[in-house]
Amino acid sequence: MKPILYNNWKSSCSWRIRIALALKGIDYEYRPVNLAQKEQRTPEYLKINPQGLVPVLNVGKKHLSESIAIMEYLEEKYPEKRRLLPMNPEDRAKVRSLTLLVAANIQPLQNLKVREYYAKGDPEKLKEWAVHWVENGFDALETELKKYSGKFAYGDNPTFVDTVIPPQVYNARDKFGLDMNKYPTIKAIDERLSTLEAVKKAHPNNQPDAPSGSH
Repeated sequence: MKPILYNNWKSSCSWRIRIALALKGIDYEYRPVNLAQKEQRTPEYLKINPQGLVPVLNVGKKHLSESIAIMEYLEEKYPEKRRLLPMNPEDRAKVRSLTLLVAANIQPLQNLKVREYYAKGDPEKLKEWAVHWVENGFDALETELKKYSGKFAYGDNPTFVDTVIPPQVYNARDKFGLDMNKYPTIKAIDERLSTLEAVKKAHPNNQPDAPSGSH
């Protein structure tokens, strides 16, 4: 049976999983969750994920949450597909750490619910908080990618790191107005990723639940 992905077109964490699934060439059933209409808080969805978050990957009788854990599952479940972790243990650990630099140390702090709690409705404080933490993380990521990147974020093959870069760059540039010229390595990798068919397929505007004007 095909895995079922409960996700939202605009969710950064959902976007990561769509990239990973597309890079690995894994077919799946797309189940949209309308966050604007609070479908993630319905009793039905809370049975799937009590946190009320997306994405969730349904595999058999299990519902898997947390995007990095889902990617780890895909890597272990489908070893014959394109590998998104290097073979060398030290390289695998480094890829995981760079992935978490974004997934654990940037994205959660710039997430809307965190910004709203901090800013208490002040739009300037909302943006200021987000930009501060994105720049803080991108400063470190840029330094690291200068050492380890090739064609992609870690060498010449896509890895976990390449699944988290497009959503975070999109948020930084399009939502918060960050000048990506300050981060030439991140910008160049994002541009190269944007030419891959798998990454194009995963883009929010190409999802069935995206508003018609965004396609």
